[in-house]
Amino acid sequence: MPTSIWLCSAWVAAVVVVGATAQGIAPYDYLQQAPLSRFAAPGSLPGHLLGTDYLGRDLLSNILVATQTTLMIALVGSVICALIGTSLGFLAAHFGGWVDNVIMGFADAMASVPFIIFALGVLAFFGSSPLLFVFLVGVASWERYARLTRGLVLGANQEGYAEAARIVGVPSLRIYLRHVLPNIAGPLIVQLTVNFPEIILLESGLSFLGLGIQPPATSLGLMVADGRNYIAIAWWLTALPGLIIVLTTLSISLLGDYLRDRFDARLR
Repeated sequence: MPTSIWLCSAWVAAVVVVGATAQGIAPYDYLQQAPLSRFAAPGSLPGHLLGTDYLGRDLLSNILVATQTTLMIALVGSVICALIGTSLGFLAAHFGGWVDNVIMGFADAMASVPFIIFALGVLAFFGSSPLLFVFLVGVASWERYARLTRGLVLGANQEGYAEAARIVGVPSLRIYLRHVLPNIAGPLIVQLTVNFPEIILLESGLSFLGLGIQPPATSLGLMVADGRNYIAIAWWLTALPGLIIVLTTLSISLLGDYLRDRFDARLR
């Protein structure tokens, strides 16, 4: 395994640990304010390793909790996206005909419009709520899963194991869940690793525009948005959460590329 992949794996593992334990390992309550200590640079104030923000809140605590929020949204969104896309892909492959045409036609329509434009329209019209925001992030890129699953299932249906199970009377649902799905899981897992950083960037972008996570909750995108007004006097408010976004998405993307190369026999 290349050194870069080891480094990416270590970073992702560290981010996962932070996401699971942020509230416990944060040195301060991320909402605790100290106006007399605001805009402290990293390392300049004892007890505040990464400095403080414009309200005197500990920046390290904010980054830990924001990372947890962003990862949870990206994780739930990725799972929703995978479930919707995979289910529709199975339906398209199983029924074919007009069902296949409708699902794939809808997938083409969704792919033809940049999703962030669709998201901005929905959030501007209905307003931002945590449930709506998570669901909206969750339907991003479902068409990729649908297309991939449809192709994989159509190929698997031509394999001997699926045909043999069908001949002896095994129900189609059981064939798909017990036999087909485990055999096509590899490419779907790779697609998940590719989609995950995109959802992180989508959440960060929408929060940056004020349509995502709302205060007093926090996320990495919201921290970047809050810090942009003070970038001339406190660059760390934007640079540090932005660096977390870059390193996390880059690490997961590189891991996804590595897994794709390992799973795809054509690339060996």
